[in-house]
Amino acid sequence: MATTARYGSDLVVDFLRAVGVEHVALNPGATFRGLHDSLVNYGGNRTPELVLTTHEEIAVGLAHGYAKAKGRPMAAVVHDIVGLQHASMAIFNAFCDRAPVLVLGASGPMDATRRRPWIDWIHTALVQGTQVRDYVKLDDQPASVAAIPEALLRAWRVAQTAPPGPVYVCLDAGLQEQPLERGVAIPDVARFAPPAAPHADPRALEEAARLLVEARFPLIVTESLGRRPPATATLTRLAERLGAALVDLAGESQGRPSVPAAHALDMTGARHEVVREADVVLALDVSSFLSALGDTDRSTREVRLLNERARVIAISLDDYAFRSWAHTFQSLAPVDLPITADAAATLPALVTAVEARLARDARAAERRARAERLAARHAALEREWQDTVKLERAATPLAPSVLAAEVWDVIKDEDWVLANGTAKGWARRLWDWQPERSYGGSGGAGLGYGLPAALGVTLAHRGSGKVCVNLQADGDALYVVSGLYTAAHHRLPLLTVMFNNRTYGNDEEHQDAVAKVRGRPVENKVVGIRIDDPPPDFAKIAQGFGIHAEGPITEAAAVGPALRRALRVVKEQGRPALVDVITRP
Repeated sequence: MATTARYGSDLVVDFLRAVGVEHVALNPGATFRGLHDSLVNYGGNRTPELVLTTHEEIAVGLAHGYAKAKGRPMAAVVHDIVGLQHASMAIFNAFCDRAPVLVLGASGPMDATRRRPWIDWIHTALVQGTQVRDYVKLDDQPASVAAIPEALLRAWRVAQTAPPGPVYVCLDAGLQEQPLERGVAIPDVARFAPPAAPHADPRALEEAARLLVEARFPLIVTESLGRRPPATATLTRLAERLGAALVDLAGESQGRPSVPAAHALDMTGARHEVVREADVVLALDVSSFLSALGDTDRSTREVRLLNERARVIAISLDDYAFRSWAHTFQSLAPVDLPITADAAATLPALVTAVEARLARDARAAERRARAERLAARHAALEREWQDTVKLERAATPLAPSVLAAEVWDVIKDEDWVLANGTAKGWARRLWDWQPERSYGGSGGAGLGYGLPAALGVTLAHRGSGKVCVNLQADGDALYVVSGLYTAAHHRLPLLTVMFNNRTYGNDEEHQDAVAKVRGRPVENKVVGIRIDDPPPDFAKIAQGFGIHAEGPITEAAAVGPALRRALRVVKEQGRPALVDVITRP
């Protein structure tokens, strides 16, 4: 592709346009002043458009959420060593979540004769990518302007190659500001597309089909299959043909949902029951087998398998994504038929193999009876959840179940998207939960993910008419509360509902467990954990950023009207809104 670039950083803008990057999130930094100028003055701040954030963790987290919603990478630019350190948690989250993010870094001039005193020296590293190398798929630092297109193109391709993930390219400030003596061509990016995802060995699929068809009680478990939303239809077809129970670990964990909660074979709410009964388990994109097939004692950390007799079939690309620094690969679990392949891409072939065997199998009545039994148990679970909401409705502060029900009552007739959060799993239980409407958790369980990711999801859907909802935990929000500025500044129509229990709830539960085991005062579990002296006023904080906000609300009857007022702001004015609700610790 011909270019009119006059500086090295102009060339970067040409590349971003060539591959279709629409947005670049950043917090301003002097080491990429050349790139900043090129984005604004050479690129006209259009395709890509700058998204201003007040912290690099917000910038990368926003790009993380955008990538999950849009299905392609967004770019985030971070300032030399210090910006990269700020961004490192968000990069780790994206790595664990297999989210493709193009992180562009910068460095003071590697040519020491061009460095300004002090700042360019302390903010320049020898191979800056070593700081995040253990949790990116690739890092690179081109040594000349001519090398920039290939470095960026390789990073772009690798980020999207299955299993996807973040990449980091550091751009020397001197190269960014270097005038071009002659043109540097951008290659035809269509010829450098990521390869098709790997499929399974046909013989292994035939064996998997045999085990599943011959099973007395087959169980299908998913964790992150929802990274490829079209897989849901194939997944449910497979379960229906087999009369197999479905369990989706992503409903309350870090994965990507793939099972509709209303499906009659969904047994996510009765995982222990169906795991114990299963004789064959098909695990699709499951990293944490002990979460799927085991139970953990919070007090002793002991993990026990609920079923050690079942034959396990596992389809995933996890073996291609290992790093030694952080054990993101989880505990080594016994698998009877391991298949290294893209689970979503493999499912259609597995369904075909299963259906061919079912055509010759005489136990159709047995499968129908099993499916009817599972459907009856599913219906009973739904009644139990509705009964729980009725029982807890009078509680003060509000129970998460009640707040989730109130939010659903307001948005159920909208074209909604759940950008972040699950309300402790209650959104999945009470809403018409469709996997393509929810984007799961952070992957790395790093606090500070929720609000930035929700902003990224909203940016991806801006102009679509969808109502983006953020079920935001208070402790998580306090890490990145200035993300509200980005929401207001860029008019991102996000409806944020604060689930404000004024504590770090998970840690409070751990302190409760330790105190009980040691025979110490349980009432002391709140020391160093509660966020209530003084309690942050999230409505005032949001108002300070120019956002419509109400709260703190303590009564269930007041939630619905406040949410409806906030929804009008989001829909009619295209602006963000926040409702702060006090919930039970």
